[in-house]
Amino acid sequence: MTDGLGVLIVDDDFRVARLHASIVEALRGFHVVAQAGTLAAAREAVADNEVDLALLDVHLPDGSGIDLASELVCDSFIVGAESDSAAVRRATRSGALTYLIKPFDDTELARRLAGYAQYRRLLSDGLVDQRRVDEALAAVRFGTVGRDRDGHASPTESTVLALFTDRDTVLFADDVADRVGIAPPTARRHLAHLVAAGRLRMTLQYGGAGRPRQEYRLP
Repeated sequence: MTDGLGVLIVDDDFRVARLHASIVEALRGFHVVAQAGTLAAAREAVADNEVDLALLDVHLPDGSGIDLASELVCDSFIVGAESDSAAVRRATRSGALTYLIKPFDDTELARRLAGYAQYRRLLSDGLVDQRRVDEALAAVRFGTVGRDRDGHASPTESTVLALFTDRDTVLFADDVADRVGIAPPTARRHLAHLVAAGRLRMTLQYGGAGRPRQEYRLP
């Protein structure tokens, strides 16, 4: 059984779904449980998997992701190109925790996911006070920028960050792994944490067949 938060990605554009899946898989504590291109497929995925968070596009072939948000027992983000203010209000009424308008920087989704993980941690106890509620809602709405940006990186993350000498330095996870002397999966976890903390920026580079490669640089 896979540990961490399971994410369902619902988008009828396979390229966008693959991009979002790459970001989710790069973040420590998250994994993709399924991808779906329709509401019907999404409902089946929820029935067959343990889903903590659904990333929902708005316009799908058989309906709206906003309508699906109101059905789900899991948490949800609306991640779509619809910019009508009425859609945003409807998404909020339907229970979506946040609303991201495409196109957005890959780092923004990573930040929001990290904020969601913080939201879950802050609300993991039975009773909470108002300060904790406010911190949890701020984390899920705005991502983890405030304290995380000023927090102390681990020794390994400090070593990784030191590789990026200026804004023109662009590295892949394999490059970082070779230079620091750690395994690529470990490098990706540290890089994802630095992205979520706002210390690095991540974009996807497409080329040829297979999954896109994640490249990192200073923000």
